Amino acid sequence: MAVKELRAQELHDRINAGHSVFILDVRNPDDYNDWKIEGGKLQSVNIPYFDFLDDNEDLYQNLPKDTEIVVICAKGGSALMVGELLDERGFDVSYLVEGMLEWSQFYHPVTIAEETDMKLVQFNRLAKGCLSYMVISQGEALIVDPGRHVSEYLEYAKSENVTIKHILDSHLHADHISGGPELAAKTNATYYISSGEMQDSGMPFEPLERHEHIQFGTVDVKVMPISTPGHTPGSTSFLINERFLLSGDTIFVGGLGRPDLGGKAREWAQSLYDTVFSTLAGLGDDVLVLPTHFADIQEINANGYVGAQLGDIRRNNEIMRTTDREQFTEQVAGGVGATPPNYTDIVEINRGTLQVDLEKATELEIGPNRCAIKHS
Repeated sequence: MAVKELRAQELHDRINAGHSVFILDVRNPDDYNDWKIEGGKLQSVNIPYFDFLDDNEDLYQNLPKDTEIVVICAKGGSALMVGELLDERGFDVSYLVEGMLEWSQFYHPVTIAEETDMKLVQFNRLAKGCLSYMVISQGEALIVDPGRHVSEYLEYAKSENVTIKHILDSHLHADHISGGPELAAKTNATYYISSGEMQDSGMPFEPLERHEHIQFGTVDVKVMPISTPGHTPGSTSFLINERFLLSGDTIFVGGLGRPDLGGKAREWAQSLYDTVFSTLAGLGDDVLVLPTHFADIQEINANGYVGAQLGDIRRNNEIMRTTDREQFTEQVAGGVGATPPNYTDIVEINRGTLQVDLEKATELEIGPNRCAIKHS
């Protein structure tokens, strides 16, 4: 026997197919409790790597002999060492080759809608809870909130034989590095973001506020920017064909975007109130809301994507029914948690005022997103 290598794609495929998966995570407990692999019929236990160095045979007593154990650590090295110890004792073992580092960079595309003249795809970066979108029509594509791993979108566009023409960021992201500028440079597409997000930036962009509609293809696939401040002052949502609301970090399946990252929680919460009860009030309950983040793996629906009808979100989230402005403000401004790690640096990178190398970019992004306030 030998310790088998496992890649993120294969691990995801097993989980997504509903197979039973047993994970032994050997990172320290704080890291495990903050951020771990979840989903499906997955069973996960945490025994720190250092505990295995003590030759304590009791550690192995409760590990299953009749199923494969997938060992996971931060970057793969410790998982392999623990895997070899398990292998010596007759366990069936594999390990995630690059650990949570690889898992954090894994994207899973899911088709939300496919019609004669339009296709809408959600890219789920599962480990980060980050979502991005590609809208395809008549050989052209529009991308919303792309992550920094631009090859994901380039390869998908190539597989669909389409040209990327428009790239939109709904706001200045604080928890992950945008791939928008790099993707625009590689494709000669137009990069759009609200100018309210880009103060002191020398980065080329097209201000979203100049456009009520962005049309592409030969059919009426409309992308209408809707100013939806609250998460950030320049937050913008996009209504596609009056049916799909790409809501950025304004409205989530399970809550609202946090308004505190600019140090003006109450002021931005007031803006969020106006967004919810004025700007978006006229949208029908049947509009499908597709956010840029999710806070819980349970938000992935039976169709495999994160999204819900606006009516269901209104009914299921108390904060969406809290019409008293002061009460809403207190709940939203007082409901924020820990700030995204490294968010100041990430914001500067996304604004173009700070440049980092690939290794530093990867380091800055490690960990879950913390952009949503969950209001059940």
